[in-house]
Amino acid sequence: MTDQTLPGANAETIDGKRTATRPIKGVLFDLDGTLVDTAPDLVLALNLALKDFGLPSQHLEDIRYAASHGSLALVNAAQPHLNDEEKAAIQQALLEHYHNVNGQEAKLFDGMSALLEHLSGQQIPFGVVTNKAARFARPLLHRLALANKMPAIISGDSTTQSKPHPAPMRLAASQIGVSCQGILYLGDAKRDLEAARNSDMLGGIAHWGYIGNNDQAHLWPHDFGFDTPVSVLELLRQG
Repeated sequence: MTDQTLPGANAETIDGKRTATRPIKGVLFDLDGTLVDTAPDLVLALNLALKDFGLPSQHLEDIRYAASHGSLALVNAAQPHLNDEEKAAIQQALLEHYHNVNGQEAKLFDGMSALLEHLSGQQIPFGVVTNKAARFARPLLHRLALANKMPAIISGDSTTQSKPHPAPMRLAASQIGVSCQGILYLGDAKRDLEAARNSDMLGGIAHWGYIGNNDQAHLWPHDFGFDTPVSVLELLRQG
């Protein structure tokens, strides 16, 4: 791996060391907003829940930035002035609706199929570490015909701690058979990059994901910033 800057992939110097020189032998993905565009399903479920409570629906593009942060974040984005009890009730309705619409409109981000094909072709193991519950994550990955290609699918309830704790990251590393130091973890939320740093993985910001205008992603701990999945592919092709 070289130190040159790729289009859309910016290597960073961390603590005075060029960590990008570490060879990448495995790749792990966050799920929502990194591997898969799940916002259409999540916002559909949100709007069905809002309708149940006689509240106005939301436009997908207005709140898709909240999709990486879970169901309660979506409720907060849609109805910030409700009290906690009301938000919890809407959240529960959202999850019930999401069970029915999960995978209905979700799809891989543009360029992701080519990246996954490269990983498979080069026999680079890959998997998912998400805070999404297994009852939602696994059916979605099966529906997208990805589950059987991944030796590791770590959900929010796979370990007693979730991201940014290193426990789920280390479990995924063990399951794909690669040391943490040889893994690139891609995510679109601060906790994703903190989890990568906490587990000594290389961290790559998925700028194509659900990053809001106020997120200040450039301040997150990271080794790379990628504009598209193709940028990741270009980095891996450097060897």
